Amino acid sequence: MSILIDRIGELVTNDAAGEELMRDAAVVVDGDRIAWVGPATQAPPADERIDAAGAAVLPGFVDSHAHLMFAGDRAAEFAARMAGRPYTGGGIRTTVAATRAASDEELRAGAARLVAEARRQGTTTIEIKSGYGLSVADEARSLRLAREFTPETTFLGAHVVPDGDADSYVELVTGPMLDAALPYAKWVDVFCDRGAFTGDQARAVVTAGAKAGLGVRVHANQLEAGPGVRLAVELGAASADHCTHLTDADVDALAAGSTVATLLPGAEFSTRSPYPDARRLIDARVTVALATDCNPGSSYTSSMPFCIALAVREMRMTPAEAVWAATAGGARALRRDDVGVLRPGARADLTVLDAPSHLHLAYRPGVPLVRTVLHNGVPL
Repeated sequence: MSILIDRIGELVTNDAAGEELMRDAAVVVDGDRIAWVGPATQAPPADERIDAAGAAVLPGFVDSHAHLMFAGDRAAEFAARMAGRPYTGGGIRTTVAATRAASDEELRAGAARLVAEARRQGTTTIEIKSGYGLSVADEARSLRLAREFTPETTFLGAHVVPDGDADSYVELVTGPMLDAALPYAKWVDVFCDRGAFTGDQARAVVTAGAKAGLGVRVHANQLEAGPGVRLAVELGAASADHCTHLTDADVDALAAGSTVATLLPGAEFSTRSPYPDARRLIDARVTVALATDCNPGSSYTSSMPFCIALAVREMRMTPAEAVWAATAGGARALRRDDVGVLRPGARADLTVLDAPSHLHLAYRPGVPLVRTVLHNGVPL
């Protein structure tokens, strides 16, 4: 079945080979793919029609960093932090205990709720990490359940050390835990930062994952400057995520490599921490992505529009840069070229706003501006 979306006031395509921003445009979807993009007056016929009525249309958001497989919440921890207690990352263990105690049905229902919540806000591609099981059985279970929602699953057994000796735990992560995760994981990740894993430990984790055939991602430089970003670039990671505290050498390395700097402003909002300097990265020609970091402790939001607004207000991005980072940038962080863009052959993932321009995503923060979402060509 084909669908014509016409009378589009503003179409954001992100298609560098064509017009990246079109006025009075139309899109034709055929099955799960984009079949045609162009001026509304030249649109071919289709089986069904969606009248955009002058609204803006853009690619579905690509959330390339999310932790949705967990149980419980940490609202009390958030309240304490707002009262002045600093964020250290230690509360992850609270979620680990709740996640281990939860049934498959409880974990599945929680993830389904958050995925549906994200879809309503325009997210059509989402990555889901493990990392709240931290045992062989619980990490494998988390990834098995995550695969029910997305092909972009990430093994994050090296989130924190649950107990005991860190080096012994790394041996577990790179051995039996990795073996159990492999049937369900596409990526391997590690939290390389203060209170988590050292540069040498992080190298061991992601090197083992890469040798097993997984793509590499790194939680890097969230709490302080350290080896995470340069390790990610050296090992050809698809993304270095957080990038809050960067040295000039870190920025230079990102600019010279292919690793995407994925920024997660929801975490800074929820922890009252300094925001990353996106302007510094963009001016250095680093590829930047935006993602939610949705998790129960440090960024309990599934809203990409909220992250766009934060990026514009707090990280010195223009609205156009923030929208690109939340769509095409996220796709690059997942090494995908079939999402985050509206051009013939790409996946039919798009969002119709209840607004005339993408500018309104930052201009009207907190307002539910998503009118219609198509995911794989199907209106949601």
